Amino acid sequence: MSKEQPARASSSFHFIAGLSTGILSASLLQPADLLKTRVQQARSTSLLHTFRSITSEPNSLRQLWRGTLPSVIRTGFGSALYFSSLNALRQHVARSNLLASTGVVSSSPNNGVRQSRTTTITTTTSSSSSSSLPQLSNLANLTTGAIARASAGFIMMPITVLKVRYESSLYAYSSLRSAFSAILHQEGLKGFFAGFGATAVRDAPYAGLYVLFYEQSKKRLSGWWRKKDDVTRAGGGSAAVGSSISINFVSGVMAAGLATAVTNPFDAVKTRLQLMPGRYANMVQATRRMVREEGVRSLFDGLGLRAGRKAVSSALAWTVYEELIRRAETKWVEADVSL
Repeated sequence: MSKEQPARASSSFHFIAGLSTGILSASLLQPADLLKTRVQQARSTSLLHTFRSITSEPNSLRQLWRGTLPSVIRTGFGSALYFSSLNALRQHVARSNLLASTGVVSSSPNNGVRQSRTTTITTTTSSSSSSSLPQLSNLANLTTGAIARASAGFIMMPITVLKVRYESSLYAYSSLRSAFSAILHQEGLKGFFAGFGATAVRDAPYAGLYVLFYEQSKKRLSGWWRKKDDVTRAGGGSAAVGSSISINFVSGVMAAGLATAVTNPFDAVKTRLQLMPGRYANMVQATRRMVREEGVRSLFDGLGLRAGRKAVSSALAWTVYEELIRRAETKWVEADVSL
C-alpha cells in the first residue's frame, strides 16, 4: 500500500542544495579548472609543462587556487539556478497531461514524487531507478537540461568572463575589482558577455546530454544492482541509500565523460573568445582560424582535464544534491505522518 502526504521541498530548498554542491565542487577542483584555462590559452603547451610552470612560481600552492572566489560564485550560484530551474521544469513537464499523453513523460509511479508542496508523495516508488526526481522521456531529459543550463549560463556570464580572465596569465589583474574595471573600461558591458554564443552552444548540449545519459545510466545500473544484491527499502522496491549513492555517482562520472567529449570543441572556442576577443571576432571565425592555424586537435585542447574535472564535479554535485533532497524530504514526510 502507499501513503500519500504533501511534499515540502520548496524551490528555495533546491536552490540551497544546488548552491551547496556548487561551492563544494568549485573549491575542491579549482586547480583543474585553472590548468585547463592555461592549456587552452597557450595552444602549444602541454599539461605537464603548464603544471611545472605554475608550481615553479612563488606561492605555487596559492597559484593553483587562483580565481577560486569567482569560480565559487559562478559555480555555486550557477548550480543553484540550474538545479532549482531544472526541478521546476521537470515538475511542470511531469504534471503536464498533454506531454504525458504524447509520451514525453514516462509512465512511472515515481513522477511527481517528493518534489514540491503542490505534488503528492507516494512511498511506493519505481523499482527501476535510484532517482529522487520525476522520471521523464529521453527527449524531455535532453530538453529540460539544456534549457535550464543555458538560462543559468546567461545570468552568470559576467562572472564566467571574470573567472577566465583572472585565471589566465594573459592578464595582469591584481584583483577581481581591477579585472571588472578594466573590462568595463576597455570593452564596455559587451565584454562581460564575450563568448556567450560558444558557451551556450557548449553548455546547453552538455547539460541536455548529461541529464539524458545520467538518467539512463541510473535506470540500468539500478536494475543491475537490484538483480545482483536483491536490495530493497522498507515500504517499496527502490534501491537502498548506500546503493543509490553509488549508482548516482558512477552514473554521474559516465554521463559527464560522454557529454564532455562531445562538447569540448565549443569549450576550446569559448576560452579563446573570452581571452582574446581582439583576435577572434566570433565563434565561427574563431573555429575556422583555430583549425586553419593549429589543426583540428586545437579544438580538443584541455579535453583530458575538462573530462576529469567534469566527471568528478558533476558526479559529486548530482550525488550530493539528490541525497540532500532525498534525506530532507524523507524527514519531512516522516514528520507529517507522525502528526
